[in-house]
Amino acid sequence: MLSKKEADFVEYWEKNRLLEKKWTRQWIIGLPVGLIFSIPIILILLSGKFWYNRAEAMANAKLNPSTLLISIGLIVCFVAIFYKKHQWDMKEQLYLELKAKQKRQQGNQDAASQG
Repeated sequence: MLSKKEADFVEYWEKNRLLEKKWTRQWIIGLPVGLIFSIPIILILLSGKFWYNRAEAMANAKLNPSTLLISIGLIVCFVAIFYKKHQWDMKEQLYLELKAKQKRQQGNQDAASQG
């Protein structure tokens, strides 16, 4: 028999699995994680002027700000979707394992009641 927590998860996942699979929802919910990855990049680029002036001069000469913003935006979007997709896959795997366990236990109970 499944524990209360496992049964609650199975019930929750049966209701919400298709909703959480949508990439737009994954993107919106995963944005904070994507921003966490991009903020250190921005801080490193901005802190260069404090510790190495020549690096900032070279970055300003070779680095287009719009290219930087586009690349950071792509990093944020990729990490957001990838992170939530990975979480969805892990929950789906747990759900399938619990359903198999539940089916196995029901089969054992049916065999015991017949025998």
